[in-house]
Amino acid sequence: MEAPIIGASGRAEATRPVPRVPLGELVFALLMLALGVFALVGVFTIHVPVGVTVGPTVFPLFVSILLLASAAAVLVSVLRGQRAEVEEGEDIDPDARTDWLTLAKIVGAVLAHLLLIDIVGWAPAAAVLFGIVAWALGAKRWWLGFVIGLVVGLVVQIVFGGLMGLSLPWGPALGWVGGMF
Repeated sequence: MEAPIIGASGRAEATRPVPRVPLGELVFALLMLALGVFALVGVFTIHVPVGVTVGPTVFPLFVSILLLASAAAVLVSVLRGQRAEVEEGEDIDPDARTDWLTLAKIVGAVLAHLLLIDIVGWAPAAAVLFGIVAWALGAKRWWLGFVIGLVVGLVVQIVFGGLMGLSLPWGPALGWVGGMF
């Protein structure tokens, strides 16, 4: 049995374990910092027409600076050992381990979405993303995720791609719909 450690006051003090840096929060802070740097570099690649005082870089620059400042604040807090208190009303297990398989499925779905946008169009790629994420998160009727994803994708495609003129590829199956706008 170990003898108690005597503190400066001469009394025996309970030893505290060395504070461990929470890996998940540290990874989150570093990813957000990397995303902020990526966004800031991207701002300087935007073509600004000559003679424009307030151009298309103002909002992205604001967002990237805000992202960098937030990430730095979280990183400093994590390294100082400050952690958020667990909310009592949440029905979660704070000691539960991360489900890396589910996370890998979702990351795979996002990558599949990015690869499929130019091949099949935005709305079908969004349906695939929505369906795979619903399946990965344990939806009982996983096929319904694909249907809902397709409906929501079509609505977004028509509103933003058709009516507002944003660049969302229609793809080979929906090219005829894009011709109506």
